[in-house]
Amino acid sequence: DAGGYDRTDAITYVWLGQAMIMTVAVWNGGATDDLAARIRTGDVAVDLYRPVNLLGWYLASDLGRALFHLLTRGVAPTVFGAVIFDLRYPADGLTWVQFACSAVLAVTVSFGVRMLVSASAFWLLDDTGVKNLAAVLAMFFSGLVVPLVLFPGWTRDLASVLPWASYLQVPADIWLGKRSGLDAWGALGFQAVWTLALLALCHGVLQLANRKVVVQGG
Repeated sequence: DAGGYDRTDAITYVWLGQAMIMTVAVWNGGATDDLAARIRTGDVAVDLYRPVNLLGWYLASDLGRALFHLLTRGVAPTVFGAVIFDLRYPADGLTWVQFACSAVLAVTVSFGVRMLVSASAFWLLDDTGVKNLAAVLAMFFSGLVVPLVLFPGWTRDLASVLPWASYLQVPADIWLGKRSGLDAWGALGFQAVWTLALLALCHGVLQLANRKVVVQGG
């Protein structure tokens, strides 16, 4: 065993990772890319004055994107993998529910990070550099390259409290039963805290951006 993962756990983790890559948009992309594009063209000035919540609008759009990728890029390949390999599945109905909640929170945390990346274009005009950096951090700290439990010493402790752990490591641990009972609820609480913190930060950044556009006469 490595990090508490046996052979079946490891194989299942790999397939879960493949299922979640596009769902949580590890490499960025999704609805938030539209925001960065509209900032570059100046069309965002119109969006900021529409009678809708810009953050809620993009979040709803991104959740729809995530559901599409979950069904097409997630479920279908995983079913194929289940035919070839002996995968591990949640032990009971409660674990399935907890995993579903974790997956939704994973998408929302990812959205918050990606929204902040795109919003950086208000000040940088081009978010490409920030986006590339965010993609590298997400790949490394989400557990996509290797599970965070295999990180040595303090790097594991650090990685486990960063928002990217919500992308894959937390949902996978719940799926595999590595976090069950109160520990599973604690994991969901961890994701929920990051969700609220990131959405609040996104709201604040958009408020600052709104004032910036007004000052510039945009």
